[in-house]
Amino acid sequence: MPTHEDATTATGSVTEDGDPGHQPWRDPALPVEQRVDDLMRRLTTAEKIAQLYSVWPGAGAAGEDVAPFQQDMVDADFDWAQLITDGLGQLTRPFGTAPVTPAEGMARLAGLQEAIVTAGRFGIPALVHEECLTGFTAHGATIFPTALAWGATFDPALVERMAAAIGQGMRAVGVHQGLAPVLDVSRDPRWGRTEETIGEDPYLVATVGTAYVRGLQSAGIVATLKHFAGYSASRAGRNFGPVAMGPRELSDVMLPPFELAVRDGGARSVMHSYAEIDGVPAAADRRLLTDLLRGAWGFDGTVVADYFGVTFLHSLHGVAADHGDAAGQALSAGVDVELPIVRCFGRPLRDAIAAGTVSITLVDRALRRVLRQKCELGLLDPDWAPPGPEPVDLDPPAARELARQVAEESVILLADDGVLPLRPEASIALVGPLADDTDGLFGCYTFPRHVGLHHPGLPLGVAAPTLLESLRAELPKARITHAAGCTVDGADTAGFAEAVALAREADVCVVAVGDRAGLFGKGTSGEGCDVAELRLPGVQEQLLAALLDTGTPVVAVLLTGRPYALGAVSGRLAAAVQAFFPGQEGGPAVAGVLGGRVNPSGRLPVGVPRHPGGQPAGYLAPPLGHATEVSTVDPTPLYPFGHGLSYTRFGWTGETVAEPLSCPTDGAVRVALTVRNEGDRAGTEVVQLYLHDPVAQVTRPVIRLIGYARVPLEPGQARRVAFTVPADLAAYTGREGRRIVEPGELELRFGASSADIRHTVRVRLHGPERVVGYRRRMTSDVSLTEV
Repeated sequence: MPTHEDATTATGSVTEDGDPGHQPWRDPALPVEQRVDDLMRRLTTAEKIAQLYSVWPGAGAAGEDVAPFQQDMVDADFDWAQLITDGLGQLTRPFGTAPVTPAEGMARLAGLQEAIVTAGRFGIPALVHEECLTGFTAHGATIFPTALAWGATFDPALVERMAAAIGQGMRAVGVHQGLAPVLDVSRDPRWGRTEETIGEDPYLVATVGTAYVRGLQSAGIVATLKHFAGYSASRAGRNFGPVAMGPRELSDVMLPPFELAVRDGGARSVMHSYAEIDGVPAAADRRLLTDLLRGAWGFDGTVVADYFGVTFLHSLHGVAADHGDAAGQALSAGVDVELPIVRCFGRPLRDAIAAGTVSITLVDRALRRVLRQKCELGLLDPDWAPPGPEPVDLDPPAARELARQVAEESVILLADDGVLPLRPEASIALVGPLADDTDGLFGCYTFPRHVGLHHPGLPLGVAAPTLLESLRAELPKARITHAAGCTVDGADTAGFAEAVALAREADVCVVAVGDRAGLFGKGTSGEGCDVAELRLPGVQEQLLAALLDTGTPVVAVLLTGRPYALGAVSGRLAAAVQAFFPGQEGGPAVAGVLGGRVNPSGRLPVGVPRHPGGQPAGYLAPPLGHATEVSTVDPTPLYPFGHGLSYTRFGWTGETVAEPLSCPTDGAVRVALTVRNEGDRAGTEVVQLYLHDPVAQVTRPVIRLIGYARVPLEPGQARRVAFTVPADLAAYTGREGRRIVEPGELELRFGASSADIRHTVRVRLHGPERVVGYRRRMTSDVSLTEV
């Protein structure tokens, strides 16, 4: 077996025996590094290694997978007492593995921590991690909208408040680390995990994702950026598929969200992805995890493995000869902690150290980061104790109100011929498989769809009105009839007749179609639920066509985890409403939009395709990535990135300036326009600022987002929206592989979407070409002033 970089002979060090006298590592008054140094010199090699892995109590090997290949990886008969004698680094998902009440989970966790503290010589508790993408993934915790819905809000401040609420609940029950946010930029919506992404634009993903990090960590929870990096760009949208991506696309599209979250968000942990980029798996990529993340970006937190990702270097990728080799490669690359269980970082790593093929210095490097984080979390303090027995409400009214607000801001009105809002006394046929089913509200990382589906009959644990229940509450005077018509993914069309008959008798038909999230084939969206084409699952498209044939106006409500092609029916629909898994308050939010109580302000974080094939296609493409005369495939979306309608009208007035504006390559330019609400009801416009670079060293996207602002306006009210745009936002990776800002002409385009440009300002950058790095300015400043 080859020796890993920096490998030397094993040098396990026992310098003290845990004498209960003065122990500087326990002293909160001392600097963190001094405390870590003192503890490290006391630990044996086995005790050091024990801090680098996790244990997953309750994760049986029989049929309840919530992680890839879990049945093949988990040993349900592991010896807990023996495993913790040297200490333990982490505990995996004590609340998110099986249904437990907060009180039951806290009591069990306290018992586990007591056993860990008692068994080890030094009494160091484990760091506890949980999933938290759409809220704390625990039974009875508030279920927020999925990440794609966060992107639809274009509201980082709201997402930050949401994340803080999530973190407060987690911290109250004894959790320390959350495995969120997902900062993968959506590149192919056929990928099942599209629902977990924030969108297809790196600026939107970066700004919203960084806000989530700030919110979660404000509550004392370590945020974990995932999946670093390139995971969402797998070939054909297949989960775990190889990524064919050059360094320029990686640098300019996939990495900026992680960079901003580390730099401006202060993220304390990063999870490597399952991806291989140009043949190198991320878990073994030193250039990615060490040279870039730590060397260039200055990250000093922990890098944790995606579940079983170290083992996969051997079992799936075939780049490691055995588990010891996999452990050495991962440590050398920069992975600090093996999750969710110990496989490679246990005996295989100890044996490799003894054989001299892995150096103890790699263990010490990872250990220092782990202990530093435990010290920062208070886990090394002498007065540490698990939370007390006081009752904890994981679904408090304030959190539900936040869930409602996020859901309402995320609903997107795609089209409307005037049928919406629905009349209060209308006769409404509410049909479709998701009209009276909560499945369309929850993404694959919510407790009901992640764990609950393995427990038939288990209550949701939270109040989650269906769309039918919500619309009846929203429009109490309306006559609402209901039929499902079909299931989400079944082939049976026997229910069509009832749905069609109700539609014929109604003033308007509302049909709720979309996805049912799940894991590894147990859903139509979610991890391991990829699709070959972007066609609504099952026979839902045929149901839509049958309802349209009735002649009754049809409003399509899409409750989905990805965008689906609507070109075949769009010209016949009276209206279309998109909601990406909007969470437990999603039913009232969508009903509020349909009934008019909520004026929609959501904008598409991903384009809605016209045709189900021809993927991947996205707005962030150079000229030849769009429609051309030399290809018969037209990727133009039906509804573009940033699109969304309102029940009011907005007028845009651009400011007259002497063009082009002059700006040095190290300066900034200020551009503005005025937006006025010209309708008769309050509403929120979303002003989007795009950059167009007509001539560059390499091909560039025709336009790309560099700023945005939500602009709430009362009827007749006007506000001036001003952006201060640093020249650094024009930076890109040039031919020499360096990120540069070059002199030349640019256009700053104000748009209501990426395809609806309302005002353009020409800018000329002057001065020398600049090479910019990690400290470049990555965001525009925006201000709103009353006119």
